[in-house]
Amino acid sequence: MPSPYPKEFREDVVAVARRRDPGVTLAQIASDFGVSDQTLLNWLKRADIEEGVRPGQTRDDAGEVRELRRRNRLLEQENEVLRRAAAYLSQANLKLGGSPK
Repeated sequence: MPSPYPKEFREDVVAVARRRDPGVTLAQIASDFGVSDQTLLNWLKRADIEEGVRPGQTRDDAGEVRELRRRNRLLEQENEVLRRAAAYLSQANLKLGGSPK
């Protein structure tokens, strides 16, 4: 599901929140930009993770994990096809009276 706010907008709001003057709260900044306090906190947390300041899975890592899981499923399916083919050929060889090599 795509984010309702453009990436550039989120980055700008995070930058403003990080550079805020003393006495300016995150709630004020969130209100000024028309987002909820929790949304801004989530964006700040995600930015810290992406920049390596905070531990967590980056978007690149998450994408790589998704791709590896997809490839793993495909390989498991291919392995199952090969296993079934080997079993079928083994049974066919036994029915024809052939000897295993």
